[in-house]
Amino acid sequence: MWFESWEQILRVLIIGSVSYAALVVVLRASGKRTLGQLNAFDFIVTVALGSTLATILLSADVSFVEGFTALALLASLQFIVAWLSARWPRVRSIVTAKPVTLVIGGTLQHAQLRKNRLTESEVLQAIRSTGSGDVADIAAVVLETNGTISVIPNSRIGSGSALDGVANWHPHNTP
Repeated sequence: MWFESWEQILRVLIIGSVSYAALVVVLRASGKRTLGQLNAFDFIVTVALGSTLATILLSADVSFVEGFTALALLASLQFIVAWLSARWPRVRSIVTAKPVTLVIGGTLQHAQLRKNRLTESEVLQAIRSTGSGDVADIAAVVLETNGTISVIPNSRIGSGSALDGVANWHPHNTP
């Protein structure tokens, strides 16, 4: 079916514009975390928001008020979980993964690579992207909770205090 009616096109234009504005308001009200680097929970909420917006736009069976309520509910739940996880470590451990060390003192941690389904070449690529050509020059490589890889060269490790709370890292690991 290529075209049914101008009324449907007009509905999509009007509801789409209003829904887009509503989503912007909801995202602004829910705070910066909703749009920040995503952990698994944030990613799920972001996908759900997009899916909800698409449903509001394309389904005449869903009223704007119902769609807006769904957007507000998702953003509110994300806000509540973020608030709880910021205050209680137990909630945080349920919602977010713990960062893990993939390289310690220039040595690849193969068990951690396997456990986190990463290849040695992915870690080496992250190291190269920092301008380093030798793994031995690296104090630590960390797989962060949002899936990014952080590389800390020996020259920048300092006391290693930024690695507190990272799985399989201990202060005695510093070179």
